[in-house]
Amino acid sequence: FSKETYPFRLHELPYAYHALEPFIDQRTMYFITKTPETYIDNLNKALESYPEYQTWTLEELLTHLSELPEELRTPVRNNGGGVYNHEMYFHLTGSAGPAIFHLEVAEAFGGEDNWKRQMKAAALGQFGSGFAWLVRDTTGALKIIALPNQDNPLTIGLQPILPLDVWEHAYYLKHQNLRSDYIDDWFHVINWNVVEQRLKDIFS
Repeated sequence: FSKETYPFRLHELPYAYHALEPFIDQRTMYFITKTPETYIDNLNKALESYPEYQTWTLEELLTHLSELPEELRTPVRNNGGGVYNHEMYFHLTGSAGPAIFHLEVAEAFGGEDNWKRQMKAAALGQFGSGFAWLVRDTTGALKIIALPNQDNPLTIGLQPILPLDVWEHAYYLKHQNLRSDYIDDWFHVINWNVVEQRLKDIFS
């Protein structure tokens, strides 16, 4: 999805709606996958009058957000970020087993428990809606950050690797207000094989 250009389109979930149960329920996955529809419509509408940017990928639009005309920045930031963030979230889950990169993450943060603790702290510390992110900076170092709403690490010079959605629509049907319980369940559905393949594609 990250290599496509205007007009952007909605992708099907790469697994069945019930595939993440019991950790993330079927109803949640059904409704959350409908969220990007509005973002895609709004993003395409915003780009309709700007043919000079219709050849840019979503990653290019977000990476060079500050270079866009002022009236285009907010629609791309909100809607483009909404599309990108959700697509990543859907495609990097799926309950596959550990991969080599999983070991690299654990080592970078001083062990499996420490990386989970830091990721959870970032997700719980995000006031209101947003995402916690595992990212790589320009030196190649792994970091954990949280960003509000649909903001994306690309806009601040970081490479997004793994997003944790903490908008209420991601967990409220099953976990109600217990964001902490949802985060604990999310750790069980990270598809590390797909995460690792994504990194190979990015840095190849």
